[in-house]
Order: sequence, then structure tokens, then C-alpha cells
Amino acid sequence: MEHENALINEKSPYLLQHAHDLVDWLPWGEEAFERAKRDNKPIFLSIGYSTCHWCHVMARESFNDPVVAKLINETFVPVKVDREERPDIDNIYMNACQLLTGTGGWPLTIFLTPDGRPFFAGTYFPKETSQGMAGLKEIILKTGELWEKKPEDINNAATEITMAIKRMNAPTQPREIQERIIDAGFEALEKAFDNENGGFGSSQKFPLPNHLYFLLRYGILKNKKALGMVELTLDKMRFGGIYDHIGYGFHRYTIDPKWRIPHFEKMLYDQALMAIVYLEAYQAIGKELYKETAEEIFEYVIREMRSPEGGFYSAEDAESEGEEGKFYLWTMDELREISDLLCEFFNVKEEGNILDETGKPSGKNVLYIKTMPEKFAEEKGIKPTEFLKELEDWRRKLFNYRSRRTPPNKDDKILTDWNGLMIAAFAKGYKVLGNKKYLGAAKDALKFVMEKLYKNGKLMHRYRDGESAIWGNLDDYTFLVWGILELYDATFDEEYIKLALELSDELNTHFKDDENGGFFFTADYSDNLLIRKKEGSDSAIPSGNSVHALNLLRIGSILEDETLTKIAEDIIKSFAAKIKRLPIAHTLLLVGAHWHQTGGSSLVIAAKTKSCTLNKLNSTFVPYLTVTLKLEGSDWSFAPNTLKTKKIINGKCTYYLCKDKICHPPIQDPKTILDILTK
Repeated sequence: MEHENALINEKSPYLLQHAHDLVDWLPWGEEAFERAKRDNKPIFLSIGYSTCHWCHVMARESFNDPVVAKLINETFVPVKVDREERPDIDNIYMNACQLLTGTGGWPLTIFLTPDGRPFFAGTYFPKETSQGMAGLKEIILKTGELWEKKPEDINNAATEITMAIKRMNAPTQPREIQERIIDAGFEALEKAFDNENGGFGSSQKFPLPNHLYFLLRYGILKNKKALGMVELTLDKMRFGGIYDHIGYGFHRYTIDPKWRIPHFEKMLYDQALMAIVYLEAYQAIGKELYKETAEEIFEYVIREMRSPEGGFYSAEDAESEGEEGKFYLWTMDELREISDLLCEFFNVKEEGNILDETGKPSGKNVLYIKTMPEKFAEEKGIKPTEFLKELEDWRRKLFNYRSRRTPPNKDDKILTDWNGLMIAAFAKGYKVLGNKKYLGAAKDALKFVMEKLYKNGKLMHRYRDGESAIWGNLDDYTFLVWGILELYDATFDEEYIKLALELSDELNTHFKDDENGGFFFTADYSDNLLIRKKEGSDSAIPSGNSVHALNLLRIGSILEDETLTKIAEDIIKSFAAKIKRLPIAHTLLLVGAHWHQTGGSSLVIAAKTKSCTLNKLNSTFVPYLTVTLKLEGSDWSFAPNTLKTKKIINGKCTYYLCKDKICHPPIQDPKTILDILTK
């Protein structure tokens, strides 16, 4: 009979992947900590996620090895955590790893005292010590000996590390954001920018959409060079191996600076955030390629990541049949069956264009493009239109061929925060591109979240297999509000503003740091963890505080509510010292600071019908613009008096515009409004 541990009763796909490990895992909870105290054992905390390649490797090498598993079970109380289910836990212990090792990542391996204080941390460990890297067996044996013979040393180390984590997360004094910091943010990005390949850094490449959001706005309002940085990055990513040229969508990151060799997992948040970037870049720069890329991302998400009930799944694995990238890689023979020209276009080689684990040519190929399709066609003496048509025919054949392979596993849990991002992307997709299918996808996902994950005025974080669980965190609320506000922009249905306010009220009541400003990651009714974190820096996804600041600036502008604008300003001020110290880590807070400094633009349209809305604005990128549609007879009783006084004049569409902290008198000529906003 196959071995089972306590994870067998969990809902998380990641925890269920480990339910048959030889390690006797417990889920995070009181039982694990009580057992550790009762048995006087340290806790072996392992944090990962279902699509994490090295998590799978460590499980195969160590957690299912009889010798290592026995050592873990005898020495520790082993606890498994899905970082996507419990980002609150992951955030804290990732800080411990960064403090102790100078780096972080997953799998995250932490040893804790029975009261939850960390005393050892690392990421992936091989089973045996080799090439100067400590093996897990050796680490466990040494830890067991130290725990037994020198417990005071471990206790002292745990106390010191815990104090360091608390210092690392200590609030800073609120201060004004100086105008110079916006330019400093751009200069930091410019310095880190790869002028040859786009993106940031010189080795691994992540999409980092937050940087691109900032650069788009800075490029429009201050320095056009920033737009060139966005354009180069989006072009190189779209043609690189990080993009799935056959089934669409973005992989998580590449291990090389040229965007060619990816880690193959696909995350829902990457699809959402990159779709938004490509849509905004299409508005700002006008390249059809960017429109097509957004459309292809949406096609992938609807085809592969959408549940029958309307919510969106979390991720697709990098592995299939135990091999990373097997689903996505090609031999030259497979492509040659279709066309030699196809091999040349996608840079396919007989020996393969990636190396195996020993550093030798693998015979496998990632598909990527060096030359624009139109230019490639011209070089080969083919009409570009004919080549593009043939290229699409090849893609369909390869898609059908690939569909017969064993697909990667899908993490089918539905997370409120990531669904909020996807709602935002689809709503913006409808607004910019006019495709009603995108509006339907956004509305269906919001309906799913509100029916399945909103209980008694509070959001839950995760839904799977009929169960909603885990209290919603800051990201759940703020990302969902982002999506709701994009739906308002797309439809001008004021019910969305009411819902956004309702969710924001919950944040004010249960998440706000009244003493130092900003918002905690967890509610005051959530689990009592080692510390209560308050994060302003962005990672692969933006911080909840930066998104909330932008949401409040947006709602405050839509409603002309200075109270909300003031809360947004206080959020930014609460992180001012950290932004000044490292602006490149806080680019979405810089977006909020930039909005606040410029004053943005607010347009109130008083009208009898929606025909008074200015459709041209949908295809134009106007940074920090909000549009409020007040239809005759609609209920704006919840809005401040200043908005209520804006009414139709002489039965005609009436536009009330404030821009750059200057308010114009009522205007009834739409062309005048467009000229002011778009010039």
C-alpha cells in the first residue's frame, strides 16, 4: 500500500503532490507546533509551490528517499506549506533565508524552534554533500546533534534572527516624497537596463512588468527614452523563448540574458500583468504586434486556465513526465517534417539549441525568433503576407502535434488575488480592443469570486474542490479592487465603484496601520505569526500597498473624494525612506508618487446616454486619467457633494475636466476635451 501522510486531506495541489512522500508531513497549524513542543523537536519547514521545478527535484532526491525521510521524521516535526496558499508565512521565512544566506528562492528550507523562530535557512539542498554544497543528510545529522547537545546555541541564534527580521520589517517615519525621486527611479532603471536585449540585469531575466508600467508613464510625461526601453523589452520578450510561440502565453523567466532559455512554468499572474503591459504599450506606441500579443495571451488563458465556473486556475507546471520543458521542446526532425524554412525561422539546430544537465548539446530546441517575420520573409524573397499566412499554418500543425504529448500538470486552485489581476487584464482588453468575449470573461470571474470567495463581508484567499479557505490578505483585496475598477472603466457601471469602496472599507478597518501609515499584509483577525508584515516593495507581482495607493488615487479622482486621495498619499509617505534608499524595488509606488505629484487628469461626463463617452480615449494612453460618467437618473448618492453638483447643461453632453491641478470651466465640445487630453 502506498505511503500516506497528513497532507492527504488538504486541498492544495502542491500539498497533495507530497501526500505520498516518505516524510511524514503535517500541514501548517496548531497540531504541528503542539507536537514539536510535546516531543521537544525542531520543525523542518519546507515551502514551495506546485509548478516549482527544484521543489520536484528535492522531493524525488530526498523526501522520497528512505534514509533521508527517516532522518527527517526522527529529528524534526516536518511541515509543508504551499507559498501560493500562504504567502503570509512564506514572506516571513523568506526574510530569514535572505538574512542568513543573502539570497532566496524555492524550495525554501527553514528549521524552526517549536515556537516558530527560525535558526537555519536555505533553498534547494542535494541529498549528499558534493562540490562544496552541503547535503541534506549531513545538515540534518549536525542539526540533530546540536539540538541535543547545545540547545542554548540554537535558542540564541533563533532569538537573534527573529530580532533581525523584526528590524528588517520595522516601520520608517512617514516623510514627503521629493519630486527628484521620480527621476531617480528612472535613472536606476536606466542603469540596470540591458541596452542590447531589453529587460533588467545581465543573467536571468524576469518580465518585471512593474518597471514597464512606470517607464510607460514616465516616457509619455517626462522622457521618451523610457518608451524606447519598453519597446525593446517587449519586442525581445515576444520573440524570445520566454514566449510560447505555439500555444501562447509567457513562461516565468529565462536563465539567460537574451530571453531564450526559459524555466517553463506558466503563472496566471504573469499572463495578466503582461497582457496589461502589452495593451498599454499598444495604446502608447501603436504597434500591432502588441495588440496581437495581448490577444494571444487571452486566447491561452481562456483555453487553458479558465475553470468551467469562470474562475482562473493558478499555473501550469514546467515538467511533464518528470522532465522540465518536455512538452515545449522540439527536435529538428519534428520540425523538418513540416518545413526546413520553419527550422531556420525558429533557430532550430540538429544538435539542439539548449544544453543538457552535463553541459552538452541536448538535441532539443526552444523556439525563438531573431528576425521580424516580415524582414525574414523579405530576405528569403517571399511576400511578407504569404509568409505570415504560412507561419500561422505551421503554428497550427505544431500545436496539434504538441497536443498529443503528455501535458504539464495544472495547479487548479483559484486564488482571489491572481484572479483580480486577470479580471483587470480582461476588462482592459475589452476597453482597448472592444472584444466582448473579454468583458464576459472578466465579469464571470468577478461573479465567481464574489459567490465563492466572499463570505460575510470578508474575502477568502483560495478556492478548490468546492472549498473556500484561508482569510484574504492585502493582495486579495487590492488586486480584486484593481480588477473592479478596470471593469468600471470598461462599462461605466457605478455599482463597481460601490463594490470597490466596500472592499476598501474592510482594508481600512482591519489592515490599516493607524500608527505608521500603510497597510499590513494580514488582517487583525488572521493567524498570529512571528511578525505582522507590511510590504511596499514589488516582486514578480506588485505589492499590495502600491496597488492600494493607486486604487485609492483612482477612486478618489473618480469620486472627487479628497479623503481617499489622502490615504493614498499617506501610504506613499509611509514607504518614502525605503523608496529613496532603493527606488528600483518600489516602481509601482513610484507610479503612485508620480500620479500624486502631477495631480493626474479627471474627466466627469454629465450626460443622458453613454453616447457622450469619448471612445477615442480607449485607444489612447493618457497617464493618470480617470473618467466618471454621471448618467441622468443614476444613483451617485454615495459620492461627495462636489461630484453631485456636476450636471448636464442645456440637455447636452457636458464635460468637466481637471488636468495638471487646473480645472476648466464646463465644456460641451468633445474635440476640445480630446485635444487637451491627448496633446
